Amino acid sequence: MTPAPNPLAPDWLRIPADANALAPGLWPTSAVRTSTGELVLGGVTAGALAAEFGTPLYVIDEADARTTAVDLLAVFQAEFARIGTSAKVYYAGKAFLSTEVVRWMIAAGLNIDVCSGGELAVALAGGAAPERLGFHGNNKSLAELDEATRVGVGTIVIDSEVEIGRVAEAAARNNRVQNVRLRVNSGVHAHTHEFLATSHEDQKFGIVLTDAPRLVGLIRAEAALNFVGLHCHIGSQIFDADGFAESAARLLDVHAALLVDGPVPELNLGGGFGIAYTSADEPTPIRELAVALADIIATACARLNIPLPVVAFEPGRVIIGRAGVSLYRVGTTKTVDVSGTPRLYVSVDGGMSDNVRPALYGADYAVRLADRASTAAPVLVRIAGKHCESGDIVVDSDYLPGDVMPGDLLAVPATGAYCWALSNNYNYQGRAPVVAVSDGKARMLVRGETIADLLARDTGALLPTEGES
Repeated sequence: MTPAPNPLAPDWLRIPADANALAPGLWPTSAVRTSTGELVLGGVTAGALAAEFGTPLYVIDEADARTTAVDLLAVFQAEFARIGTSAKVYYAGKAFLSTEVVRWMIAAGLNIDVCSGGELAVALAGGAAPERLGFHGNNKSLAELDEATRVGVGTIVIDSEVEIGRVAEAAARNNRVQNVRLRVNSGVHAHTHEFLATSHEDQKFGIVLTDAPRLVGLIRAEAALNFVGLHCHIGSQIFDADGFAESAARLLDVHAALLVDGPVPELNLGGGFGIAYTSADEPTPIRELAVALADIIATACARLNIPLPVVAFEPGRVIIGRAGVSLYRVGTTKTVDVSGTPRLYVSVDGGMSDNVRPALYGADYAVRLADRASTAAPVLVRIAGKHCESGDIVVDSDYLPGDVMPGDLLAVPATGAYCWALSNNYNYQGRAPVVAVSDGKARMLVRGETIADLLARDTGALLPTEGES
């Protein structure tokens, strides 16, 4: 018999008929349970992964990430070929970047987006050809611009008027004519299934759309720069195409005006495609988004009577997010009475050092037992981290079997994007390792940090203590 809902649970959260079941759409395609209930990822059991690499642990299903990248590129290329143009896809490295992931994305046919000198170095170390790279950022340093133009980065996204001269000087110094995009703000803000269209912007990225013609004129006046098109990013975790439609219409009006004075071969609509983090999330399938976006561009260009541009996109989360699962070991449990209603707190050996998104954005996640099944009735749980912050919550609300106990292994799905990338050393916690699983084997992608690693950066730890010579 299913218990009554806990009144502390959010309205969207339903009590599962089976608290062991893996909700579809949240987990890597390889995720299954054994006959004893143990979670298997890429053919490797969660218990084996925890035993070999410890916890907390980020696990990336290699086949899931690679296949998603290949399929996404194929869909976008097919749909834009249908309307008579082509599409470029850049993997947004900010979601999760390592040299091995760079190799996966390049092999899948994608380009790579970077937004710092460090990400540029990782992309190059992973074997990406410089011309396959796009360089973002609202405050790219002079050293970063010099390095980007020196190695021959494919495109640099100019984010402000002051960058025009900086990029031009760096390109001239390195004897290059540098392809550039201009990032603009369309006044459209999208998040999940909602978007807001305004006439003004108050954010650090890009320039006001009405300033674009003047700035493009300045770019075109620089012999070391080649303007390839406008760029816009309207938000993240977007579930449908409505916001893109409004933004594209606004951008293409300006795009058409820019064609009067010179070529504008491309239009970059950014990324932000969403994924499911909980069973309540219902993002539009990528194929449907690609169809809608191609039709949006075709209709707008026909309205303006202008040639179809090459259209570029920058997905990250939708490629790598579902491929990732985080494993934790339960340390303590305790029931808290909230005005007569119980909530079970389950504390694990990680927290906001390995997933700060709940604290930063109020992000919701799901959780399941990873090393066993249980027939106990489901209870509302809150998965808490071990850090000295009351906001250190990994999973705000979900249901687990009521016999969850210290020593259990837990798995949190959809952590492939923005978890390791935002990880930190709060409370002197070493950042967790990242492993890839495929065909029944696991291998390290990024080594975890030890206390010795952290102390090695503390110069005071190298000094003799008082009284020593």
